[in-house]
Amino acid sequence: MVYQVEIAPAAQRQIRKLTTDVQQKIIQRLEALAVDPYPAGVVKMRGEQSLYRVRLGDYRIIYEIQDEELLILVLKVGHRRDVYK
Repeated sequence: MVYQVEIAPAAQRQIRKLTTDVQQKIIQRLEALAVDPYPAGVVKMRGEQSLYRVRLGDYRIIYEIQDEELLILVLKVGHRRDVYK
């Protein structure tokens, strides 16, 4: 099963603000999430029904998994000091 990855407009803007090398690493991680939405190191967010976070160095990707529809919705991407605000 391969999941479809959708990036919310706010997350797209956040990704565009990052440097090119970080953008490429994030795209690679999102492609890997399509194959395995629960990789090693993924953390379920407290107090949220279906939100997860994955680390990428100092950056975090916060996403929602919709198993029924085989969909991953990326909600936030950013530096760890900013992404949780």
